[in-house]
Amino acid sequence: MTDPNSQTPDPNVPPPPPQQPASSSPTGVVPLTPEQDVQWGSFAHLGGVLGVLPSLIIWLVFKDRGSFTNTEAKEALNFQITLLFGYVISWILVVVFIGAILVWAVWILGVVFSIIAFLQAKDGKHYRYPFAIRLIK
Repeated sequence: MTDPNSQTPDPNVPPPPPQQPASSSPTGVVPLTPEQDVQWGSFAHLGGVLGVLPSLIIWLVFKDRGSFTNTEAKEALNFQITLLFGYVISWILVVVFIGAILVWAVWILGVVFSIIAFLQAKDGKHYRYPFAIRLIK
């Protein structure tokens, strides 16, 4: 007579798959695939069209998950911080007419260089802006 509560495995039932750890890194973050790494790195640059926040958020969320994203998001963030300085100076100079022109010039530079950087980063190439104060290392 066999006990229905016995722990003998049924040979007709395959064993369950082994449990995968939640992450493969000791810090508990799941690394990005190479495609995701390039994608988020390029989005950090493209987000510059909207301002500093997209680059900052992408860098904070993904900096430990992919080296390409970390490098590109830092570069994009440094460029956006540089543009912020340009905006502040331009708005101060708005009192004089030249400031209004500078605000537009800074905005156009930001959009153009963000798109150029996005096009380079989406192909997996690192991009360095021709001018940026690199505050975040």
